[in-house]
Amino acid sequence: MLNFLSLIKNEQIKLYTRMGTWSMYIILFAIMLIASLIVVFFGEADEQKYGDDWQAQVTAETEELKEAQEEMEFAAFDSEIAKNEYYLENDIKPHPYDAWQFTLENAGLAMLISLFTIIIAAGIVSNEFKWGTIKLLLIRPISRTKILFSKFVTVLLFSISMQIFLFLISLLIGLIFFGMNGLNPNIVQMGTEGIEEVSVFSEIITQYGLYMVNLIMMATFAFMISTIFRNSAMAIGLAIFLMFTGNTIISFLSDYDWAKYILFANTNLRQYIGDGSPVIDSMTLGFSITVLAVYFVIFLLVSWLSFTRRDVAGN
Repeated sequence: MLNFLSLIKNEQIKLYTRMGTWSMYIILFAIMLIASLIVVFFGEADEQKYGDDWQAQVTAETEELKEAQEEMEFAAFDSEIAKNEYYLENDIKPHPYDAWQFTLENAGLAMLISLFTIIIAAGIVSNEFKWGTIKLLLIRPISRTKILFSKFVTVLLFSISMQIFLFLISLLIGLIFFGMNGLNPNIVQMGTEGIEEVSVFSEIITQYGLYMVNLIMMATFAFMISTIFRNSAMAIGLAIFLMFTGNTIISFLSDYDWAKYILFANTNLRQYIGDGSPVIDSMTLGFSITVLAVYFVIFLLVSWLSFTRRDVAGN
């Protein structure tokens, strides 16, 4: 166990001594800062501050949304209209835009973290072969299994640390620019059974957690490709291509029931919450979790078989 922890520590040191790793954190911070400035200068944060006559403000907003929707001739603002009507019916004064909402909106940046994690996962094994350092690892009195899984744990720790960084910096930037409506205010949103009032903190944890599932699956896939082919460019390119085209592929195949067994039909667990709907009607949350677990085990098993049985004498 001590050897395994030592391997993880060494992998962390190798990872964070690279400028490329820190540049990912810098890029993520810059995007969050730019996003906050866009909201400040071009958003509606100031317009969403309600006074004593908030009922009149919400009523006027609702009428404007209904008129705009009639002109567009499709249900573009149904959720916003339903939320405003909920506020009025239940005499709930809407909270102004604050740090919690900014943090919740930034959950979508997990897609960028997925991209960064794929890059790390794709290179963490293949680069050892590319640089010729794999022999130095394998001559140590440590099993290949421990070496491989120390690298995989390093990838997971990186993705988790990026998610924590996203949450904390979003909250900090939001607090500076927008303030905060209490430690854990309730928000009104569209749920599976209509409008519901939920804790904003629990919603943030849910959204960040669901994005984390997709992140881990794509990173594990890239890790497997890197281990098999020892080519980081192939692993990065294939993983990113599938990440961005997976939903399109599933939409073309959604008429076939067997499509529900494809990985990308199950990575987006957000389809089971809020006003989302499964890409294939027969799918359930439990089904998707089971399918993801099977793929996860297969990816790791293939990685392990490839790494432990490979002859590196010629590398």
